[in-house]
Amino acid sequence: MKNTIFSLVLRYLLLLILGLGNLFIFYLIFTPLTIYSVFGLISRFYDVVILIGNPTQACDIAINFLPFLKSIACMNTTIFFKGYFASIIPACIAGSAYYLLLILNLSTPMSKKQRIKSILFLMSSFLFLNILRIFGFALLYANKGLELFNIAHIAFWYFGSTILIILLWFTNVMLFNIKNIPIYTDFKMILNQIRGKK
Repeated sequence: MKNTIFSLVLRYLLLLILGLGNLFIFYLIFTPLTIYSVFGLISRFYDVVILIGNPTQACDIAINFLPFLKSIACMNTTIFFKGYFASIIPACIAGSAYYLLLILNLSTPMSKKQRIKSILFLMSSFLFLNILRIFGFALLYANKGLELFNIAHIAFWYFGSTILIILLWFTNVMLFNIKNIPIYTDFKMILNQIRGKK
């Protein structure tokens, strides 16, 4: 039982720590992976130029203390192609979506092996789908114009991203045979512990 309580405290403490600093760690990891992948895909179809701008809000303070962070991971980035430009801002990277997927994972009791596989699946799947989304929007903008791009972008922003997270989580649950429910199972276990001590 001590191991279960320790695991629970560790999982939620980790979630708390990773949520600090405006989700900085997620942007540090996933910004370069996203930008260079999108850049590589677009460059297969068009001549591409990449411009790195000012630090993002998430990185602005950190750069003052750790100058090596002044890289693409911490900068607003614009990709020019076919006379168009695609600005990849923190909202495009979707650090909060990665964090939400991690919340769902870490707030669900499961074996270590299950957890590692689940995290790898969730993070890599979302990264892959997000790269395809940005690439698709860039092609849509270049070939169909701003009006259609805006409609698709807004629709995905309000509805698509939520549906994507839900689909990813439930696919993950089926793939890794996860039986527990995020937060609820932990809460129920704590409640049973309290009742058992009375």
